[in-house]
Amino acid sequence: MCRLPTFPFSLADPIQHPGPPPKTSEVVIIGGGVIGVTTALFLAQRNIPVTLLEKGRVAAEQSSRNWGWIRKQGRDADELPIVIEAIRLWRQLAEECGEDIGLTQTGVTYLANTDKDMAGFEEFMKIAALHNLDTLLLDGDETGKLIKGMSRTFKGAMTTPSDMRAEPWLAVPALARLAVRKGVKIVENCAARTLEIAAGKVKGVWTEAGYIEASSVLIAGGAWSSLFLRRHGVSIPQLSVRVTVAATEPLPEVYAGAAADNHIAFRRRQDGGYTLAAGGSHLLYVGPDAFRHVTKYLPALRNNPLGARYFPFAPSGYPDAWSTPRDWAPDSQSPFERMRVLNPAPEPVKLRSIERNFKHLFPEFEPVRLKVGWGGMIDAMPDVVPVVDRIKAIGGLFVATGMSGHGFGIGPGIGRIVADMIQGNEIGHNLGRFRLSRFYDGSPVRLGPAL
Repeated sequence: MCRLPTFPFSLADPIQHPGPPPKTSEVVIIGGGVIGVTTALFLAQRNIPVTLLEKGRVAAEQSSRNWGWIRKQGRDADELPIVIEAIRLWRQLAEECGEDIGLTQTGVTYLANTDKDMAGFEEFMKIAALHNLDTLLLDGDETGKLIKGMSRTFKGAMTTPSDMRAEPWLAVPALARLAVRKGVKIVENCAARTLEIAAGKVKGVWTEAGYIEASSVLIAGGAWSSLFLRRHGVSIPQLSVRVTVAATEPLPEVYAGAAADNHIAFRRRQDGGYTLAAGGSHLLYVGPDAFRHVTKYLPALRNNPLGARYFPFAPSGYPDAWSTPRDWAPDSQSPFERMRVLNPAPEPVKLRSIERNFKHLFPEFEPVRLKVGWGGMIDAMPDVVPVVDRIKAIGGLFVATGMSGHGFGIGPGIGRIVADMIQGNEIGHNLGRFRLSRFYDGSPVRLGPAL
């Protein structure tokens, strides 16, 4: 296999959204991924002054590195109403931004290797029926007709034809440009260092480029959210897991949508290739937060003991590295400036495994040439659903994080919700499942779907 180039987003890319930041802003959003960008966009549409701070480049971390699935299928029951709204918003925003982001309705399919897999699909069908989804169960023959050229027969499949896909590295930067046109002030290469808090309320944000007075702040920093909040006495049991993804050179189309089984996940790309990943596999770097929150993750570990691999320490500068500072002053360099783009290298052994499994499933694809491979750090929660909440101990502070690898598709829905939450409006959804207090009020950990 040839040596793969690095992922295209890096600090070598020119800054698209320069500063300086304003002196005042009604809302400051920390984090330039899909959640932060869409929240800013919906606030600006309501004429709310909003500034978005990104320590590196917009979407340079997980919001451009994800698989590009926009799915209702397989969602946690409490996420499903939000993602239904998100899909409607994706269509609307794609039209508004006026750029081709690869948004296409091509379906999502889960492949069943065992009767247990099919039983799990049947459970989701009950949820799908409550929301009138077009989700279908297929037998083995129907599955083979849906996805051509597979080397083996599956027990069956679950498929949702109305699910979509898009190219994340195109979509989120395009939405950021739309947000700027709507009035959002985006400042790249500008890390938020600390909050200014007085009388239990947010008063502003200290950045590396100075102070911004603000009455509301949203933390949407993905893998970095827990580190930032811990500096202010707020504990979130969020960990980051590393995954490896690859893209092939153009190949014949066997399925226009996205599909996965326990070994391989693949999605047709706009450029004629496929985005590939290993199904249900990730690497956890063990650090201080991993030890601190280990008991909260025990249900997930028991449910899928072979799904995670462990490494005793993270590379220097990573959010949960042993050497990463947990405290710093507003006028000193923060960990966010030392690591502006979290850019883990893809694991060579995983790239070889992904390539091999895809070839085995589709033997007609010979050879399979990978044109790029990359790593990503997914912000995960113990129950595999996010935290979307106001921080009760600090007035004016909000958090939307821990999307657990599901954030791209649901992003605009979460963004709309958080924009209304900040304004004190009706949310339109029950967010009880996503409250931060669920990890501290004695509630049992209720696992959501892993994929």
